[in-house]
Amino acid sequence: MKREEKNLMTRRKIMDSAMKEFADKGYGLSSVNTICSDGDISKGILYHYFKDKDEIYLMCVKECFDGLTRHMKEHMQSSSDGVQERLNRYFEERFAFFAGNPACQRIFCDAVIMPPAHLDGAIREIKTEFDKFNIGVLNEILSQVRLRKDVTRQEVIDTFSQYQDFINAKYQMAGATGIDAAEREKSCSRALSILLYGVIERGEE
Repeated sequence: MKREEKNLMTRRKIMDSAMKEFADKGYGLSSVNTICSDGDISKGILYHYFKDKDEIYLMCVKECFDGLTRHMKEHMQSSSDGVQERLNRYFEERFAFFAGNPACQRIFCDAVIMPPAHLDGAIREIKTEFDKFNIGVLNEILSQVRLRKDVTRQEVIDTFSQYQDFINAKYQMAGATGIDAAEREKSCSRALSILLYGVIERGEE
């Protein structure tokens, strides 16, 4: 086996053990010791590939966001879907990715809802491509509808971002054990639907 291939296999082994550890316990309760013992990895080997727990965690976060972004781009290519169909498909595809990658769901939620304070900037940078994709999808949806004259497309995007911040804050207050990832996804979907369609029944204005 070539040295490069062996390096890739060893790094993958560390990542697999770390993904499980962070998915099971979150960042705060996870430890390098457990990553090593569960993965049958020596500390010397782990520290040869990663500087510390923070670097391993950020790599796991990056793997989750990169994987989700690739999945969404592949399955959300431009189509003739209407607004509601496009909106439904967006969240269906997010559900589908997390169903196939359950470890990523917990790591994703932790990184979005309760990121370690000292890693917040690095996580924001990792999320950049995913955030750009989300804005692109929302822009595409908004391009199919006529907005009120006193509302700009950017204001809609900014308002939805504020909705998400509010939803995340609610789960943050509940703590790690109170995070229901599927429920959070439904909350985001519901918030976007209310933002787009309002709360007043037609004919009741």
